[in-house]
Amino acid sequence: MRKEGKRRRKRKEDKKRVVVSNLPYEGWSHKENPNRHYCGNQIKTSKYTVLSFIPKNIFEQLHRFANLYFVGIAVLNFVPVVNAFQPEVNMLPICIILGVTAIKDAWEDLRRYKSDQVVNNGECLVYSRKAQGYVQKRWKDVCVGDFVQMQCNEIIPADILLLFSSDPSGICHLETANLDGETNLKQRRVVKGFSQQEVQFEPEHFHNTIVCEKPNNHLNKFKGYMEHPDQTRTGFGSESLLLRGCTIRNTEVAVGIVIYAGHETKALLNNSGPRYKRSKIERRMNTDVFFCIGLLFLMCLIGAVGHSLWNRSFREHPPFDVPDANGGFLPVALGGFYMFLTMIILLQVLIPISLYVSIELVKLGQVFFLHNDLDLYDEETDLSIQCRALNITEDLGQIQYIFSDKTGTLTENKMVFRRCTIVGCEYSHQENAKRLETPKELDSDSEEWTQYQCLSFPARWTQSPAAGVQPLRRCQSARVPIQGHSRQRSMGRWENAQSPVAFSSSIEKDVTPDKNLLTKVQDATLWLEALPDSRPAKTSRSTTASIADFFLALTICNSVMVSTTTKPRQRVTMPPSTKVLGTSLEKIQQLFQKLKLSSLSQSFSSTVPSDTDLGESLGANMPTTDSEERDDVSVGSGGYSTDGGYKSSTWDQGDILASGSDASSEEVLGAPALGLASPELCYEAESPDEAALVHAARAYSFTLVSRTPEQVTVRLPQGTCLTFDVLCTLAFDSVRKRMSVVVRHPLTGEIVIYTKGADSVIMDLLEDPACVAETDVEKKVRKIRARTQKHLDLYARDGLRTLCIAKKVVSEEDFQRWASFRREAEASLDNRDELLMETAQHLENQLTLLGATGIEDRLQEGVPDTVAALREAGIQLWVLTGDKQETAVNIAYSCRLLHQTDTVYSINTESQETCESILNCVLEEVKQCHGPRKPDCKFFGFRLPSETPPPTSGATVPEVGLVIDGKTLNAIFQGKLEKTFLELTQYCRSVLCCRSTPLQKKMIVKLVRDKLSVMTLSIGDGANDVSMIQAADIGIGISGQEGMQAVMSSDFAISRFRHLQKLLLVHGHWCYTRLARMVVYYFYKNVCYVNLLFWYQFLCGFSGSTMIDYWQMIFFNLFFTSLPPLVFGVLDKDVSAETLLTLPELYKSGQNSECYNLLNFWVSMVDAFYQSLMCFFIPYLTYKDSDIDVFTFGTSINTISLTTILLHQAMEMKTWTIIHGLVLVGSFLMYFVVSLVYNATCVTCNSPTNPYWVMEGQLSDPTFYLVCFLTPVAALLPRYFFLSLQGTYGKSLILKAQKIDQLPKDKRDLAIQSWRSRHMPAPVPGKAQPTHHPVPPVPEQDLRASASRSASTPKQKCKEDGVLCGDRSSRDHRRDDPYSADSSAKPSSGDHLLLRPSSRMASGAHASGQANVYQGSSRGSHRRSQSSLTI
Repeated sequence: MRKEGKRRRKRKEDKKRVVVSNLPYEGWSHKENPNRHYCGNQIKTSKYTVLSFIPKNIFEQLHRFANLYFVGIAVLNFVPVVNAFQPEVNMLPICIILGVTAIKDAWEDLRRYKSDQVVNNGECLVYSRKAQGYVQKRWKDVCVGDFVQMQCNEIIPADILLLFSSDPSGICHLETANLDGETNLKQRRVVKGFSQQEVQFEPEHFHNTIVCEKPNNHLNKFKGYMEHPDQTRTGFGSESLLLRGCTIRNTEVAVGIVIYAGHETKALLNNSGPRYKRSKIERRMNTDVFFCIGLLFLMCLIGAVGHSLWNRSFREHPPFDVPDANGGFLPVALGGFYMFLTMIILLQVLIPISLYVSIELVKLGQVFFLHNDLDLYDEETDLSIQCRALNITEDLGQIQYIFSDKTGTLTENKMVFRRCTIVGCEYSHQENAKRLETPKELDSDSEEWTQYQCLSFPARWTQSPAAGVQPLRRCQSARVPIQGHSRQRSMGRWENAQSPVAFSSSIEKDVTPDKNLLTKVQDATLWLEALPDSRPAKTSRSTTASIADFFLALTICNSVMVSTTTKPRQRVTMPPSTKVLGTSLEKIQQLFQKLKLSSLSQSFSSTVPSDTDLGESLGANMPTTDSEERDDVSVGSGGYSTDGGYKSSTWDQGDILASGSDASSEEVLGAPALGLASPELCYEAESPDEAALVHAARAYSFTLVSRTPEQVTVRLPQGTCLTFDVLCTLAFDSVRKRMSVVVRHPLTGEIVIYTKGADSVIMDLLEDPACVAETDVEKKVRKIRARTQKHLDLYARDGLRTLCIAKKVVSEEDFQRWASFRREAEASLDNRDELLMETAQHLENQLTLLGATGIEDRLQEGVPDTVAALREAGIQLWVLTGDKQETAVNIAYSCRLLHQTDTVYSINTESQETCESILNCVLEEVKQCHGPRKPDCKFFGFRLPSETPPPTSGATVPEVGLVIDGKTLNAIFQGKLEKTFLELTQYCRSVLCCRSTPLQKKMIVKLVRDKLSVMTLSIGDGANDVSMIQAADIGIGISGQEGMQAVMSSDFAISRFRHLQKLLLVHGHWCYTRLARMVVYYFYKNVCYVNLLFWYQFLCGFSGSTMIDYWQMIFFNLFFTSLPPLVFGVLDKDVSAETLLTLPELYKSGQNSECYNLLNFWVSMVDAFYQSLMCFFIPYLTYKDSDIDVFTFGTSINTISLTTILLHQAMEMKTWTIIHGLVLVGSFLMYFVVSLVYNATCVTCNSPTNPYWVMEGQLSDPTFYLVCFLTPVAALLPRYFFLSLQGTYGKSLILKAQKIDQLPKDKRDLAIQSWRSRHMPAPVPGKAQPTHHPVPPVPEQDLRASASRSASTPKQKCKEDGVLCGDRSSRDHRRDDPYSADSSAKPSSGDHLLLRPSSRMASGAHASGQANVYQGSSRGSHRRSQSSLTI
C-alpha cells in the first residue's frame, strides 16, 4: 500500500505541483510536511569533493581516447614478458599530462565551490510561526512553502509567487539583468485577490492551496491557480512570479511564497553550462589519429613477423634467447605476439600525446590576442570581444555560410520615429528626416549652441537643472564619432552614466513634429474638450476624433513605465502638480477662449523649422512683449528639446498660459510657470518600438505622465490630465503579433480597446466595410484602408518598420461577458494558453483603423563594407528575420546583400504543390542562364570548389537573389522540398527569409549545415536568435539593446556587426593556419622520431631494444621540441592583417582547408619517413665499421634528428621575431646542456645500460660535427626544393600575398591595386549610388506593361535579352499593385509560369488568395496573393 501511494504521488508530481504553507507544520517531523518531496534551495555547481576528486577526475579524463590509449600502454609495460622500458619511467609522461589537467580542473572546481558557498550563505527574511515574525535565514535553508519577505535592492533567493507588495497598486518591479542582461524594469503584480490589502500581509492567515506546473526552463511561461478554502479558484501566470536571481526595485517590501527552490528554479534550469563543440580540425585530427594507429599496427606487425623470422633463422636457440624456469622456450608464434605488444610500447609516441595539451595552450594564446585587439573593442559600450568557447577558435577561419538576424544585428535597434499616416492622410515629417540625415560636425554644434545661448529664452528654460550643460545632440549619438572628436565620446559616456534607462538616447527621444499634423492635433485637442458637453453620433468617424484616438493609442497601448531623470528608478504613479492640473474642463475651455486661440493656431502653423534654420526662425518671429515671446519660443520649438530632454517638447499649462496676461494666469491656475520644479519624465520600455512611439506622442504633447496596473494618466497638449481606467491588458506575443489595452474613457465613459500590431495581422481584423449601413461611410472606410495600405507599402520600401493602430468601442454588457470568460481562462491549468488566445481573438476583431507608423531602424556603421568584404571572401550571407518582407529586402539593398541589377525572386505560398512547381520553374530558368553547376570534386579528401560554367549567351548575366517567407518555409519543410530549395540557393547571391520564427531559423541552419556539409556561423542579438546561434558550428551574439540572452548562448560575443570582418578575415585566418600547420607538424615530428626506433629494429633482430636512452626520449618530446610549436601556433602570421583585410579572397584558403587536409597529412607522413631514413642510415653508414657503442650511435642519431626537426620548423615559420629565434636556439642549446649534465652525472640511472660521458665524447669527435651538418641538409633538401618551386611557380593566393607583404609600402599598395583590378569583377552600373537611397516608385502602367509582356512569352523574353525575365524591374517585386492579377499566366505547354503564377497551379488550392489580388477593396486586400513569385 505504501509503495502504491508513492507511485500515485509520483504520477501526480509528474503532471503538476501542489504547494501549501509550511507554517502549520513548523516544528513537526520532516516526514509529515507535504512539501518534503520538493528540492531544497541549496545549490551545488561544483563537481567534486575531497574524497571523490581523484577517482572522478581520472574517470573523466579517460573519456579522451588518447589518455586511455597511453594509460593502457603504461599498464601493458608492467607485464614482464612484453615490457620495453622501465615501467615506472614509462608512467612518467602520462602522469604529467593527467596531473596538469587535474590541477586545472581542481582550481576551476574550487572557484565554483567558493561561489556556491557565497550564494548558499546569503541571508533573507523568512516568516517563523514560533517567532511570530520574520527571522534571518540562509538561502540554503529556504524551503518550498516558506513565506519570504524581500526589500528594495535585494536579490530574490528562490522562485516566489508574489502575495503582497508595499506598492498601493500591488505592483513589484524587477531588474532581470542577472538573468538575461536586460536593464529595463519588469512589472510583476500580486495574485488577484491579494492586491487590495490595507495592512501588512499576515502569512498565518494564508490557508490556500497553490497548484502550478512542474519545474521547467521557460523563463516567460508559468501558469497555475490558487484554490481557496471555499473551493473557488484564482488563476495566475508569469506576471506574478518572482524569479531567483532578479533584483527588487522601486518596491519597499514584497512578500511571497516559495514555489520552486534550488536547482528546480527557472534560472538554474536554464543554466546548462557551456556547450562542448568539436572543431573541424579536431574532427580531422581524430581521423588522422586512427591513420596513425593503423600505421602503428602495421609497424608492430612487421616487427612481430620479423622477430619470428629472425628466430627461425637459427638452427638452435641463440645464447640471448633465455629459457623459462622449466628450461622450455616460447613458441615462435607466441614470441611474435609478445614482440607485437613490445613494439606497441616501443613505438607508442607515434600517437602524439602532447599534441592535445599543446592545442589547449595554443588556443589560450589565440584567445588572449583576440581579447586584446583594440579593433574589436567598442568604446561606446565599453565592451570587447568575449570568447565563451575556447575550443573552436580555428573554425573562425573556415566559415562558408553566415546566417544573420536583421534587427539589432545589421541595424542599430535604435528605433527612430520617422513618419505616420492617420485615417489615410500621410504626414512625412520632412523636418525630422532632414535633421536625422544631415551630418553635423562638432564645430557646427558648438556654434549652434552658442546661437541658442544668445537668444532670450523663457524663465523655465534658464532655470532648468541642465541649463548650464551643453546637451548631447542628436548628431552625436546618431553619427559615427570622427577622429579627434574625443569630446563627443566623453559626453556620450556622461549621458550613459547619468541615465541608465534603456532606449533613451537622444536620437530615439527627439522627434520634430510635422507642421500640418500639429495644426490638426490642436483641433483634436479642442474636440476632446468638447466631448463631455456634446457627443454627436458620427464623431467617431471624423478625422479630428481619429487623430486624438491615434495619439491616445500611442500613449496608452504599451507597457512603458514612467520614472524621472532625478530618480530614474522611481516610478511615477501620480502626475506632477495634480491639484493644478485638476482644473475643470470648463475653466480650461474658458481660458483658451480668453487667451485668443487664433493666435495660438497661427503659431502652430509656423512651427518647427529645420534644425539649421531654427535660430533664424525664432529671431524672425520674435515679438516685442515678453508674453508673446514666451509663446512663440515654447510652441515654435515643437518637439525639439534644447536641454537634452522634453521640457520644450510639450505644451505644459505653464507654457500656454504664459502667452496670456499674467493676471489671468495667476487668477485661474495660481502659477505662471507650472512644472518648473517638477522633475523631468523618463520612459522605461521593454522594447525600442514602444519607446519610439511614446516619444513620438510626447513630441505632439500627448504625454504619458503615470502608469499603474489600474490607471494610465495622459497629459494633453493644453495641460489637462486625463486618467484612463485600465480594465484589461492583452500583452504582445509572437503568435498574435499585436497588443491591446482596454480602458474606460474618462470623458465619455465608453469602454475603448486600443490595439497596435503588425499590419499583416491588424488589416485582417478590421471591420468589413460592407457591413457599414451608410454608403458614404462605407466608401470612406474603403478609401482610408486603401490609402493606409499604400502608405504601408511606401514605408516598407523605405526600410521602415510598420505598425498599425486601431480601436474598438464595446458595450458594457459585452465587455462584462467577455471578462468572465477571460477570468475562467486565466484560472484554468489545462490548455490555459489556448483559452487565453481564444478570448483575445474574440475581443480583437471588427476594429476601426486609425492609422499606421513608420519607425526607422538604422544600419550599423560599417555594415555594407563588412557584407561586401565577406562576400569577396567567398562567404554566403543569409538573412533570417521576423520582419516584413519589404522592410527586409530594402535593408538587403542598403547593406549590399542585393544589388540594383540583381534578379530577385520572391516566393510566397502556403501550398506544397505550388511551392514545388515554383521552385522547379525558377531552378530551370536559372540553369538556362547560368548553366548547371558542377558537383564538388574531391581529391584525396581535398574539396575542390565547384565551377559554374558561363552561359552560352555573350550577355552579362545578373546575379540572383531569393526572398521567401515563413509560410513558404513551412511548405518546403513539410513537402520534402529541401533538396530543390538548396539547389536553387546555390545559384543565389543572397537569400532572405522573412517572417520566420525562431524554430524555422534553427531548421534552416541545420538544413544547410548537414545537407551541404559546410561550416556555418549564426549571428544575432535577441532571445529569438538563441536557437539559431546554438544550431550553427559557431554562434556569435551581439551585445545590443535586446538583453544578453543571445550573448549567453553564444560561442563568441561582439558589440558591432562590423567586428565580424576582422574577426573572420584576420583572426579566423590566423587561428586556422597556425593551428592546422602546427597539428601537421606534430604528426610529422612524432612519426619522424619514432621511425628512427623502427629502422633500428632491422639491425637488432627485432628485439624491441633501443639505441637511445629512454630518459633522452622522454626529454625529447617534453622539453626539447615542445616549445617551438607552441610559439609557432600562437605568434606565426603567414600574411599581415592589412593585406588580409584588403584582399578578402585570401580567406578562401581556410574554406578549402588548404593548410590541413588528407593530402597534406600524407605528404607530411612521406616526408617524415624520408627524413627518418636519412637521419638513421647516414650515421649508420658513417659508423658502420667503427667500434662505437650503441648509445654513442644513438646520441648521434638523436642530435641529427633534433637538428632536422627544428630546422623543419624554421622553414615552416612565416614570421620571424626575436621570440621565434630565441625559442629555436634555446631549445637546441637546452638539448646539449641537459645531455651533458645527464651523461656526466648518470652512471646507473637506467641499469644495465650506461650512458656515462657519451655526449662529452661525441663533442670531441670531428666526425660527429660533420655528420650533424650534412645529414639535416640531405634530409631537408627535398622539402626545401619543393618550397622553392612552390614559391616561384605556385598559383596559391596566399603565396602571392606573402610576396606582396615583403614589398615596400608604395610598391605594396600598387601591387594590391593591380591584384584587385585583376581579381575583382567589373564594376556594376550604379554601384556608386548612396547606400540609403530610397526606392523610387514605379509607375503602375510600366508595371502592367512589363508584367503582361513577361507573362505572355517568358521563354521568348529570356532568349531575346539573354537574361532572366523581369530583370529590368527587379526591385519592383516589393510593390503591391492592384493590377498584379494581370501578371498571372495560365499553364500552357511550352510556357513557364514565372511572374506571379496564380493559385490555379496548385489544382485549385488557395483560390481565396487569388481572389484577393483581383478584388482590390475586398477584405484582406492588403496582402499579395498567397501563391506568388515576384521578379
